Amino acid sequence: MSRVQLALRVADLDAAIDFYSRLFDAAPAKRRPGYANFAITEPPLKLVLLEGAAGEPTRMDHLGVEVGSAAEVSAATLRLSDHGLATSVEEQSTCCYAVQDKVWVRGPGEEPWEVYTVLADVREDLEGKTVGGVDVAGCACA
Repeated sequence: MSRVQLALRVADLDAAIDFYSRLFDAAPAKRRPGYANFAITEPPLKLVLLEGAAGEPTRMDHLGVEVGSAAEVSAATLRLSDHGLATSVEEQSTCCYAVQDKVWVRGPGEEPWEVYTVLADVREDLEGKTVGGVDVAGCACA
């Protein structure tokens, strides 16, 4: 199964989690310091919330397509390259509290898109906590 990902940079992570929980009638699939994601079934959507600077308006951080395997990321890399798009591959990359394989491309407005798969979860001991832990700003998606 694949689904579109929308990653938003938000000033108030708790307020965003509350809003999107009510909007999609779903709890976050993952909640870590500075980070939350929702795995929405209908419509198929991976909504990622990244904590930004206080007082700043919400903005799009990046877009993506989550796929089920590293083989699908490799196939996407080949397909995108064959279509003449410049790709940037990251294998075994730790980002957003997960180990991922991914390929990045840029849209015509320089919007970043990733095709990725999650290989393993990271820092499960931080689930539900709101402070401490890994700096998600260090991710390539930041």
